[in-house]
Amino acid sequence: MEVRMDSMAVLLLLLLLAVSSVSAADDAFVGVNLGTDLSDMPSPTEVVALLKAQNIRHIRLYDADRAMLLALANTGIQVTVSVPNDQLLGIGQSNATAANWITRNVIAHVPATNITAIAVGSEVLTALPNAAPVLVSALKFIHSALVASNLDRQIKVSTPHSSSIILDSFPPSQAFFNRSWDKVMVPVLNFLQSTDSYFMLNVYPYYDYMQSNGVIPLDYALFRPLPPNKEAVDANTLLHYTNVFDAIVDAAYFAMSYLNITNLPIVVTESGWPSKGDPAEPDATLDNANTYNSNLIKHVLNNTGTPKHPGIAVSTYIYELYNEDLRPGSVSEKNWGLFDANGLPVYTLHLTGAGTVLANDTTNQTFCVAKEGADKKMLQAALDWACGPGKVDCSPMLQGKPCYEPDNVVTHATYAFNAYFQKMAKSPGTCDFKGVATITTTDPSHGSCMVPGSAGRNGTFDNSTSLAPSSNSTTASSGCISLFFHSSGSFASSAIIGFLVLSAVFL
Repeated sequence: MEVRMDSMAVLLLLLLLAVSSVSAADDAFVGVNLGTDLSDMPSPTEVVALLKAQNIRHIRLYDADRAMLLALANTGIQVTVSVPNDQLLGIGQSNATAANWITRNVIAHVPATNITAIAVGSEVLTALPNAAPVLVSALKFIHSALVASNLDRQIKVSTPHSSSIILDSFPPSQAFFNRSWDKVMVPVLNFLQSTDSYFMLNVYPYYDYMQSNGVIPLDYALFRPLPPNKEAVDANTLLHYTNVFDAIVDAAYFAMSYLNITNLPIVVTESGWPSKGDPAEPDATLDNANTYNSNLIKHVLNNTGTPKHPGIAVSTYIYELYNEDLRPGSVSEKNWGLFDANGLPVYTLHLTGAGTVLANDTTNQTFCVAKEGADKKMLQAALDWACGPGKVDCSPMLQGKPCYEPDNVVTHATYAFNAYFQKMAKSPGTCDFKGVATITTTDPSHGSCMVPGSAGRNGTFDNSTSLAPSSNSTTASSGCISLFFHSSGSFASSAIIGFLVLSAVFL
């Protein structure tokens, strides 16, 4: 028994020693990806104007568009250009072709345009496997052309990978790359290490959540706070994971370490959440997209790092700047953008304390709404309280008034909850209502019904010290006339998902 315990201790020590193998780098940054599959694509000048207005200092292009690079000149914005997959074979088979590509797309624009990285292909191993045999040579040829132009120190060369190349990703300490790609992956990693570059990884907790069949809770995917007993714990390292993003990044770190690469930084080249989906994608919503991207930005800019490498920057590019209405596939494929083609925010990010990047944040624009799946009897009781002891003006919900339709308890409760929340100056604890309310940055106004706090209405309320019933309250309402009672033969119920992530340990 003592021998076994000693062996386990040695194993744990070796795993934890790897935590310090990646040295601290510069502060993390948040950038954006620029897709162009829009029916009304803004001009390069308009794109740059939006980047400046939002204080976005890092952008990744999926090509090396000349007009876009000219528009970015003298802005200081750091640019990652890309070798598209359809050019990879030619470049990977010819040093001269690679040199010509660098001459046309890089040398012609620097130093005026601040090109700092080249992404060679995109998810080649999974999206274009027939080009995989030339990926390493393409990387080397592009890098050699930079060396010849004395640009290799300021411009890094790498290639983005899908996280799907990582197998057995939880617990992260057991993760490894798909071994069928070892003949490509090993020389790619050696190249990145020898050129002082970094590993590019696309991380999409949305897809991991969707494909988990209910095993991964939504809160875990969205960076929402978890109680300690809901955190996933890697049984091998005892590292705690509070979100999917960190678990995937650490899985990549561990997968690299098993190929003897222990000091290669990771840059997440794509991550985001769709704001709209088809009926099969019920969690592709404005609220969830807002929550994920807002929390992601704060997580990255706080230099939190990951459990394996705390404090080590994991710079991240959000996918993506614009909604791309011409993209094929499901509804969600067209709705990953932060802005529409007119430069208007798809939703208002909530970025308290996250600096000035993506300044479409209006922190004060928050609303209190009925929680999805809340028990309708509890909603009704809370609605009665708000319209009674809570002293909310509920007259706009009377029949014939602007907020009467749709005539259901969820919509009416949302109006009353939000009216109380705004009335109480959004004080802590005023959007709870015994657990059936939640705060959102999405304006619940609809049609002619403008809720208090909306940009279209400035509500005025009398001062009051009444507090909304919280989860600790024992009394909901006394003597409140149920003007807005809604009867229904069935009630929505929230599913309580047992948090079981493969072999994770939960405290």
